[in-house]
Amino acid sequence: MYVAVKGGEAAILATHDLVAEARRGNEAVPELAVAQIREQMGLACARVMNEGSLYDPDLAALALKQSQGDAIEAAFLMRAYRTTLPRFGSSEPVDTAKMAIRRRVSATFKDLPGGQVLGPTYDYTHRLFDFALMDEASAPAAPNGARPSAQPLDASMPRVPDILGAEGLMEPETPPEGDPRPFDLTREPVSFPADRDVRLQAMARGDEGFMLGLGYSVQRGYGHSHPFVGEVRVGEVSVEFVPEELGFAVDLGEITLTECQMVNQFAGSKDVPPQFTRGYGLCFGHSERKAMSMSLVDRALKARDFGEATEYPAQQDEFVLYHSDNVEAAGFVEHLKLPHYVDFQGELELIRRIRKEREERLARETQALPEAAE
Repeated sequence: MYVAVKGGEAAILATHDLVAEARRGNEAVPELAVAQIREQMGLACARVMNEGSLYDPDLAALALKQSQGDAIEAAFLMRAYRTTLPRFGSSEPVDTAKMAIRRRVSATFKDLPGGQVLGPTYDYTHRLFDFALMDEASAPAAPNGARPSAQPLDASMPRVPDILGAEGLMEPETPPEGDPRPFDLTREPVSFPADRDVRLQAMARGDEGFMLGLGYSVQRGYGHSHPFVGEVRVGEVSVEFVPEELGFAVDLGEITLTECQMVNQFAGSKDVPPQFTRGYGLCFGHSERKAMSMSLVDRALKARDFGEATEYPAQQDEFVLYHSDNVEAAGFVEHLKLPHYVDFQGELELIRRIRKEREERLARETQALPEAAE
């Protein structure tokens, strides 16, 4: 992030005190605890973890508190802290097919194996204020006195693209020869055209609003996309790591993930029969909007793979990867607040000189007009 800044030390230290005062707000109001943010603002924490490239709900909650709820500033704090952490290696690929499901919906099959699991979602709310939430003493209750169902879920919940793949109707996805370790954009410079592993990493930590806008654009005619939600699933998956001294995988614990696989039609080509293609999104926490947007853009960025024209922003990997990083973008935009006195004075003098030369030229031309008329 572009943060070159110089200034008076006393003035800068004073701003630190003012920030702390503004963050605390009215001291007559109880201070918000990190645990409260973590437990009651989980969706905001998930966004910060994604854009900060670090899975830690406690730190995400702390970052939100420290930044007064500014998600981009919170993501910047997470990334800065992430750079200080030791790196022991890479985990084994997580198996989302074995996810402990909290929510699972599909727009392609009504009666899919394992069933639809609505889970916690705002999809079916009325977007009306619940003023009861302003009463701190009110006990939480489900609408209309309803209580969540305690019915056990099916042990088998195959992913929808896998069902289509069993019929040969879905674009196959196989790892590259030798199954090389994925590119790590936090440690290596990105070059273009970027491979899919790079694109997915960049989008996973990209700005949710920017990804949403790009995903919307491909449906409005800037990408020739008419997608179906094959499946969105939210739940917990186990993370495993193979220490060198052991040589076998050990379970590090569980993390919450959101996975979306978008299904798109493909008319086929000379070498490929008509089939469905997929866009993929995988995010930390409960992050459906982000995962769906990511999967839409992922499919758009695969245009070259299918011999499709790349005419629109969401189909250009350089545009998407360079502009989706909100920490970089915010840094470059906000650096405009910093002193640019010398640069501006240079441009000011240039404009003055150009205006003076223009006025002198017009005066000469005006003086020459009567002489030409004679």
